[in-house]
Amino acid sequence: MPRPNSAPYTATKHAITGLTKSTSLDGRKYNIACGQIDIGNAATPMTARMADGVPQADGRMQPEPTMDVDNVAKAVVYMANMDLAANVQFMTVMATQMPFIGRG
Repeated sequence: MPRPNSAPYTATKHAITGLTKSTSLDGRKYNIACGQIDIGNAATPMTARMADGVPQADGRMQPEPTMDVDNVAKAVVYMANMDLAANVQFMTVMATQMPFIGRG
C-alpha cells in the first residue's frame, strides 16, 4: 500500500521485486539463489517519526507501530542459512499491528 507522495519510493520497491525474480532465474545455472525481504516499520532513526503520525492513503495522519530491528536481522540469518536446494523467494517482516500488510 503506497503512501501519499511516494511514487519514486513505490516504483523502486516494484523494481526490486522484478530484479529479484530475474536474478533468481538467471542465477539458477550458477546455483545462485536470490530472495527479497520486505521490511515494514523496523524501529530505526528513520521510523522514529511514525510515533507522531505519518500520512495515510486517505490523507489522515496516524501513528504507526514499529518492531525491533533485530527481527529483520533474524530473517536475514534464516535466509542466509538455507541449503541451496531451497530458497525463500519473498519474505515480509513487519510490525504486527501495521495498518496495511507489507507497508514500509
